[in-house]
Amino acid sequence: MPPSPEQFDVAIIGGAMSGAATALVLKRERPELRVLVIEKSAVFGRRVGEATVEVSTYFLTKVLGLTSYLNEAHLVKQGMRFWFFNDQTQALDECAEVGGRMLSRLISFQVDRARLDQEVLDRACQAGVELWRPADVLSVDLTAGGQQKIQVRHEGQACTVEARWVVDASGVAALLARRNGWFKPNLEHPTAALWSRWKGVKDWDGFELGQKYPKWQKECYGLRSTATNHMVGDGWWAWFIPLKGGDTSVGVVIDQRIAKLPEEGPLGGRIKNFLGQHPVARELLADAHWEEGDVHWRKNLPYFSTVFAGDGFALVGDAAGFIDPFYSPGLDWVAFTCLSTVRLILTQQKGEPVGDLLARHNKDFSRSYDRWFRGIYKDKYDYIGEFDLMRLAFVMDIGLYYTGVVSQPYRRGRESYYEPIFCTLPSTPFYWIMSAYNRRFAAMARNRRARGKRGRSNANRRFLFPGFSFALPTKIRIVQALAGWARLELAEGWRSWFQRNNRPDFSVKAPDSPPQLRPEPVVQS
Repeated sequence: MPPSPEQFDVAIIGGAMSGAATALVLKRERPELRVLVIEKSAVFGRRVGEATVEVSTYFLTKVLGLTSYLNEAHLVKQGMRFWFFNDQTQALDECAEVGGRMLSRLISFQVDRARLDQEVLDRACQAGVELWRPADVLSVDLTAGGQQKIQVRHEGQACTVEARWVVDASGVAALLARRNGWFKPNLEHPTAALWSRWKGVKDWDGFELGQKYPKWQKECYGLRSTATNHMVGDGWWAWFIPLKGGDTSVGVVIDQRIAKLPEEGPLGGRIKNFLGQHPVARELLADAHWEEGDVHWRKNLPYFSTVFAGDGFALVGDAAGFIDPFYSPGLDWVAFTCLSTVRLILTQQKGEPVGDLLARHNKDFSRSYDRWFRGIYKDKYDYIGEFDLMRLAFVMDIGLYYTGVVSQPYRRGRESYYEPIFCTLPSTPFYWIMSAYNRRFAAMARNRRARGKRGRSNANRRFLFPGFSFALPTKIRIVQALAGWARLELAEGWRSWFQRNNRPDFSVKAPDSPPQLRPEPVVQS
């Protein structure tokens, strides 16, 4: 006779951040729950995103209780900075800059995701979660309102797991979404990424650059080195993220309609060659080298699931969708999906009906993904390399994010995570404003490109500000930026008021299998 199925209350597929966090919160809320985590890898690999922002930081510190660990094992992040260039910029100090003059007001971190994910998984296991690792999920049989059956290969044996709930935390593999036909590539946002870890990147605040560019270094009173520094160009951006121990995560993201990555040579060399066009990146990487075997790429980044939960299953983190690494939203998405899923499971475990809650969960997350994309990311790569447009967009993006989104957990606590971004009253008005100026800035940038005026304000400009907070000065800067938008419309925006999108048509074939995260040739569409 075949062995009896292993019985659990919750089986979680994937043990990285989204799965481990869900398991940890469940066990803390209901210690008697039998929770299993099924993790495919023996060791966590390195991830695309390695920075937190304020909403995800609140989740990591106040909800998961990782404050001491983050302070000891990772770096405190000093906001975001942007560096622009054009054909007039030859050196680092000639490039336009947007960023804070002081240290950041609210805490966030530069994190090594492999280490952070392992820490959360370890804490979940200490709380009583059972871990099978390495283990492969062979199949999942979903039964609404009943026991879910999972076929697993673990320790060389095939076995059956039964659980009232299955949580898909499988990341970009998106196991349930792909196998049930819910997976949809976001064809409106055809981005690709190439990234690696580097050693020998120059220190922004160090002696060498201070001697070479003394005035430039004195202009910033805080730290440039522990910010997330963005190099930006026409249709692309790159991140420079410092990590504890001296490594720097460097990656390039392109809109495939506008920019192309080099197609020859080793992947690390392609990053260096591509970034060589930017004076700031060229300076920082002059003596740097990438770590062999730690170079990755992914084509056609964004996707989403048309279903987020049912009576017996839920999708969390990247298994539910991914938009773009710009502004580091991934862990915010983890926080919202994780806590909302925990609420679903605990409601059912109490014997209460979950039908209305499930309907709201699916509606809210579907709307949140769509509005998050259209409010911030749709066609942003058209103007991401324009200093004056991105300066205004950055002030409004972050200012409105602070006012309508970041403020919620600080004022309302954990309950605010039950309301995904842009789907309920506190943040919805901000979506409409953001989608309006994002759409207009993209149109202006396309018009500039058509007229040969792209990047004209990208040299010898510097916008350094005190930082963002919940106080009045942040709201004043938002109003000032809105006024700047109005002036820009009168100065040049009228040229594109009745102009169609003049960019070439572009389509992306839906992938037939999960994206490969190992190094392999970048194929351009």
